[in-house]
Amino acid sequence: MSEHEHTEHIVSPGTYLAIFLTLLALTGITVFAAFVDLGRFNIVVALLIATVKATLVVLIFMHAKYAPERTKLVIIAGVFWLALLLFMTLSDYASRVDYRGVRYPMTQIISQATLRRG
Repeated sequence: MSEHEHTEHIVSPGTYLAIFLTLLALTGITVFAAFVDLGRFNIVVALLIATVKATLVVLIFMHAKYAPERTKLVIIAGVFWLALLLFMTLSDYASRVDYRGVRYPMTQIISQATLRRG
């Protein structure tokens, strides 16, 4: 067998079942976390759970774990590019000043809505 020949990796049904049950459990945790008030950390928890679920899907169901090195490099480059775009978008949003000279306009809207309810 030459080094460039492609071989298929067979994943056992037990592994698929374990990942499926893990994804179901993480979905349940996501729903539970949606009803718990963690303040500013609600979005952080939701994104962390979503990241773990996406990682499991890519590694196991899309067979990235068993892919050639070049494929792994493309996946890592895509994740790096996404992180770069998110960082740039969020840093732009955080540095915004609205027409009244108020920084972080969404923070002002959220705090005003909280004051009206309280």
